[in-house]
Amino acid sequence: MHETWTSESVAQAKPDLDAVIREVCHCVVGQDQAVKLLVAACLAGGHALLEDVPGTGKTKLASSLAAALGLSFARVQGTPDLLPADVIGTTVYHPREEAFRFHPGPIFTQVLLFDEINRATPRTQSALLQAMAERAVTVDGEERPLPRPFFVLATANPVESQGVFPLPEAELDRFLVQVSLGYLPESLEIEMVKRVMAEGADGPAPAPVLGADRLVKLQHMTQRVFVHDDVVRYAVSLARRTRDHDQISLGASPRSAVWLVRLSQALALLAGRHFVTPDDVQEAFVPVMRHRLVYDIAWADRGERDRLLESILGDTPVPHEREVSSP
Repeated sequence: MHETWTSESVAQAKPDLDAVIREVCHCVVGQDQAVKLLVAACLAGGHALLEDVPGTGKTKLASSLAAALGLSFARVQGTPDLLPADVIGTTVYHPREEAFRFHPGPIFTQVLLFDEINRATPRTQSALLQAMAERAVTVDGEERPLPRPFFVLATANPVESQGVFPLPEAELDRFLVQVSLGYLPESLEIEMVKRVMAEGADGPAPAPVLGADRLVKLQHMTQRVFVHDDVVRYAVSLARRTRDHDQISLGASPRSAVWLVRLSQALALLAGRHFVTPDDVQEAFVPVMRHRLVYDIAWADRGERDRLLESILGDTPVPHEREVSSP
């Protein structure tokens, strides 16, 4: 499965990855950075949480990304009466055959969109934990592998919305990034409305660019992007600074530092490089960390939380880039 590592192979990967981003951005107006982060999260083998008010295009973004990646796609709508079996599947007895047969649920796909995950009960939310960590689920004592690649995109309404269950810290830590779409600038919102009027609410689906086998190879390539020891120390120092900050009650876990480096590798590959720079780590830091930390009440606002993380970036010494490109 592993291919020979060369800078040329990175150069060959970049046009395909650029094409994926371009296809999705054609369907979802004004979310270029969000699309880039989601593609990077998929390359890094992680999962993504999209949190924002309803109507900002989260579902459209998820389905368009799956189509451009050339992967199978399934959607689950989070509701209070949703059961784990509705997601994973269930074993049903067939009298004619006198046998039990497993009927797989929507989780047996390559891209799973769990829409409004925090409207589902904690019991149903927990059905995702094994799948996200191990790429497998256990049904009636039997472990069943999920398709590869397996990428979860969950959307969440703000905690102040009605009828939502806050996601526990252990579950939030399973998501590599949290991405907020936000409202579009006026000019882009006008363009979006015109496009919907011309093409309809759905519009044409993105053309498939990669496919499962090609994406798995790119994920392996991402893992081999070179990371200098100084860059690793820089990523770890950023994570550690969140643990002794006087306005953060619970700092980043050790898993956070690992994911920070992995996303930095993916961002380097998207940029057409075979090595990670401190700039990659800085770009990855806020989306990796913003949902993993427990802040003091005074810092509950999302904008203030991001500014706090930006201040940590500004206060942390950055390694010199003269040697970070050398294996």
